[in-house]
Amino acid sequence: MDEINLVRPSSLRTNGALKSTLSGKSTPRGSPSFRRINSGRTPRREGRSSGIRFYCFGGNRIVLWLLLITLWTYGGFYIQSRWAHGDNKEGIFGSNESQESGEKTELQQKDRRELTANEDSLAVNNHVDTRQSDSKRVDMILAKRGSSDPKQLSASSKKSRKKAARGSRRKSRSTRKEMVELQNTQADASAEEIPSQNSTYGLLVGPFGTLEDKILEWSPERRTGTCDRTGQFARLVWSRKFVLIFHELSMTGAPLAMMELATELLSCGATVSVVVLSRKGGLMQELSRRKIKVLEDKLDLSFKTAMKSDLIIAGSAVCASWIEKYREHTVLGASQIAWWIMENRREYFDRAKLALTLVKKIIFLSEPQSKQWLAWCEEEKIRLKSEPALIPLSVNDELAFVAGIRCSLNTPAFSKEKMLEKRQLLRSLVRREMGLTDEDMLAVSLSSINPGKGQFLLLESARIMIEQGFPQNNSLTKSFKHRRINLPLRRTKASNGIIQKQLSTSKGKLKQKLKILIGSVGSKSNKVPYVKSLLEFLSQHSNLSHSVLWTPATTRVASLYAAADAYVMNAQGMGETFGRVTIEAMAFGLPVLGTDAGGTKEIVEHNVTGLLHPLGRPGAEVLAKHLKYLLENPSARQQMGTEGRKKVEKMFLKKDMYKKFGEVLYNCMRIK
Repeated sequence: MDEINLVRPSSLRTNGALKSTLSGKSTPRGSPSFRRINSGRTPRREGRSSGIRFYCFGGNRIVLWLLLITLWTYGGFYIQSRWAHGDNKEGIFGSNESQESGEKTELQQKDRRELTANEDSLAVNNHVDTRQSDSKRVDMILAKRGSSDPKQLSASSKKSRKKAARGSRRKSRSTRKEMVELQNTQADASAEEIPSQNSTYGLLVGPFGTLEDKILEWSPERRTGTCDRTGQFARLVWSRKFVLIFHELSMTGAPLAMMELATELLSCGATVSVVVLSRKGGLMQELSRRKIKVLEDKLDLSFKTAMKSDLIIAGSAVCASWIEKYREHTVLGASQIAWWIMENRREYFDRAKLALTLVKKIIFLSEPQSKQWLAWCEEEKIRLKSEPALIPLSVNDELAFVAGIRCSLNTPAFSKEKMLEKRQLLRSLVRREMGLTDEDMLAVSLSSINPGKGQFLLLESARIMIEQGFPQNNSLTKSFKHRRINLPLRRTKASNGIIQKQLSTSKGKLKQKLKILIGSVGSKSNKVPYVKSLLEFLSQHSNLSHSVLWTPATTRVASLYAAADAYVMNAQGMGETFGRVTIEAMAFGLPVLGTDAGGTKEIVEHNVTGLLHPLGRPGAEVLAKHLKYLLENPSARQQMGTEGRKKVEKMFLKKDMYKKFGEVLYNCMRIK
């Protein structure tokens, strides 16, 4: 009975219209309404299965559409990636125009590579040609083997060309790195090396970074800067974008100051990008450790990044060429640039004078430098946009921590007494590594080795003092065996010891003797002919050579300051622009023997925090007398060092520098 009753009339509406229960739409008047089989109020099992099949079919359609969309998206991304990487040699897009645009892309990438490594372009091109010739050679071998199918030959040749192209790109990158490493090695080899053990030249000692970490219980991972988030500087730079221009990466004043500025900006919540005009130097690893982003391109990419920044800070007069090029690529010109000039020689002014009127603010390190540059501007009839600002450098937090001065680093919590005890332990161990005794006075001079720093005149002063002021008495000459320190972290090269010769007066009374430590060996800023002249001078004066030590270029100088008894700032010409090593030495309680010129005479007070001497050869004789005076008067060394430390704590700490920097940044970034 159920099988016969397949169709059941639907209920009539009040208006007489019939409605299909399947579609739910109104039907014409008088037309019958149909329902599916087994579609009563209590649906049967067959009805349920048919509904399930209907819904499954609808769900499958959705899945199919999703699969099609996914495949279409994947295909689009695949083609786009092939296009972006220049793999359109087989005509993926089916036109010659695509091939030409792919070739243009490769040419643009090649041009960018040439911007970052011009010296390596020839080697890279030769290598690419070699790989292409190899691919052609493979095609010839396949043809000689007698492959009868020309399509197979063309397909194999295309595959070989693709492999050759990919291999050439990988090889070109590796070759470029190898060439850079080779050039750096050759540059290091071209510089005159100081042997680790040579009585003619002196001894090479240090660096002592691992020894510092062992004694101070302070690892590089914990050596991170912290910012005073409630301070004015932090509130000003928070969430701002800055681009910093480095002229090079040597371990000298300007790059180190810019690296510390970038570190402080990052710790205060700013976004920092660094443009390096010359990769010369060894700071790249330190920048990477501090997580400072370095842009690969110093032209197009740097211009685009700079235009999006809130302020550009150039850190040397050498940055003039970049500033002029940047002005040509943006409608803003150079109005968003603050130029922190750290040089004080006429040759640097001549390179920078055309760009001085382009930037928004000029910043100098000292009053003498500012007066000198303004005098040159007056001679050249150059009018600056605004009055220059003065921002002297400061002692960084790492050195302040070792010196026992309060800093903002994540450092172990040591009391003053405990820190003094650790610094004394560091001093004694480093001096023993150098082969020094308590009767030695160590005078340190840390800078790049070139005529402007006056190392030759320093050696001349030491020769005058040793040969004239303290004649040697061979009967009182004693030798001391160099003691090894039983530490696994020892890295000094003076392993076999040195001969300690005691200097005496004519009466035979034992006196302290002078030791001179000169750095920085291996610096990219060293002048090789000048280094050779120093070594030749030492070879001619054997008495002096026993009093000279050398140390490699390094950023870990706290141990050298801790081991020293005095510091020598013998900059010639117009003197040192500022000389941050001067205030660093003063922070460690060292008296400074400096030239009466440049920024040094602003920092060092004669007969208070140190002793000043004239420039040139006349100053060498005065410096010899000052060395002799400090050698004979340890109490005077201690008193001058104490006064110098007080001055640093009052004027040259990080908080003082960034207070002035914040004022300059506010004037440069504010919206008028």
